[in-house]
Amino acid sequence: MAQYETVRRAGAGARTAQIDEGLRAHMTRVYGLMSIGMVITGLLAWAISGLATTTDPGLAAAQIGENKYLTGLGVALYTSPLKWVIMFAPLAMVFMFGAAVNRLSENAARLVFFTFAALIGLSLSSIFLIYTSTSITQTFFVTAISFLGLSLWGYTTKKDISAWGSFLIMGVIGLIIASIVNFFLASTALMFAISAIGVLVFAGLTAYDTQNIKNTYIAMASNGQEEWLGKAAIMGALSLYLDFLNMFQFLLMFMGSQE
Repeated sequence: MAQYETVRRAGAGARTAQIDEGLRAHMTRVYGLMSIGMVITGLLAWAISGLATTTDPGLAAAQIGENKYLTGLGVALYTSPLKWVIMFAPLAMVFMFGAAVNRLSENAARLVFFTFAALIGLSLSSIFLIYTSTSITQTFFVTAISFLGLSLWGYTTKKDISAWGSFLIMGVIGLIIASIVNFFLASTALMFAISAIGVLVFAGLTAYDTQNIKNTYIAMASNGQEEWLGKAAIMGALSLYLDFLNMFQFLLMFMGSQE
């Protein structure tokens, strides 16, 4: 944010207005790409869950509850070794994307982002086996309202929150380690703590990433690096997409009513 104010003081008239207008267009593009990614994820998760489950015993390959069964697709996705591929493929892809983004064209980077969103949708489809559709919908809207408020604050605040980055990343690493440990312990108390901390960490990251996207644009536009802005928008959309997705999942652990 301090960098933005410096540019505004150093710039003059038309140049400052041009950067301001470009920034608004850039943020609109970031939010647009993120929204498309979320739509892909949500629709695919819903569609896959519908194909993977059934209430017709004649189509069932396995029973998972009263009057609820898995189809052959559901057994393959959720009970076979394929579930580990589905679980870890998005993680591997996002790391490879980060490493290769500078070598990709803008169109290729956009395609990779949408493919990643589709893989997340496939992985996320299992929540429909655990939680009711009503609680998933309610949690989504709570997450959306929270995300909008936090992102708006990150965009408009004059406070420089760049120092939050290192602490938030350490929080993410701690959450990953705690989640791995709890995979074996299956502790309800530890899961509650992970969920609470997770919501706070990704709430902070939403504001931090929004301000970082803004400052990145200003730095690039001020230095004449317009050719990189397209991919910067895609990477910004990916950051906010991950913030929203993780905040949604942690909130679902609190708010979700199980089947």
